[in-house]
Amino acid sequence: MNYFQLTKNTFYTKSDLLGSLASALCLIHCLATPFLFIAHASTVGHTKANPFWWSMIDIFLLIFSFIAVYWTTRKTSKQWMKYALFTSWLILSFIIFNEKLSLFDWAGEAIYLPTISLVVLHLYNRKYCQCTDEQHCIDQ
Repeated sequence: MNYFQLTKNTFYTKSDLLGSLASALCLIHCLATPFLFIAHASTVGHTKANPFWWSMIDIFLLIFSFIAVYWTTRKTSKQWMKYALFTSWLILSFIIFNEKLSLFDWAGEAIYLPTISLVVLHLYNRKYCQCTDEQHCIDQ
């Protein structure tokens, strides 16, 4: 079995776990950010500069989350789950890009709802919406 096939099988069988992990890490990242910047500002001065690597974590987790949503929607047995996962991901990505580009002035807490919904949807899908075999899921 080659590396690509192994990676595909891993994402296919573990996409819900990987997706809930990525969303949980995103939530932790979002919760920790204000505290880290407060600590940084109090030690360095009153600067609000974001380290580039810290802001790129959002993009990395968003891409990883998309891959998990994609593979999860390929194997879910419920049609509504596909829409719920992609809708939550789209809302999350819109909020992240809005934060980066400052298009709208929203409360930073808006990011918690789609992030938590992705965690819950992945865990729910893992428990209640599994296909019996890969061919059945692809044929839907």
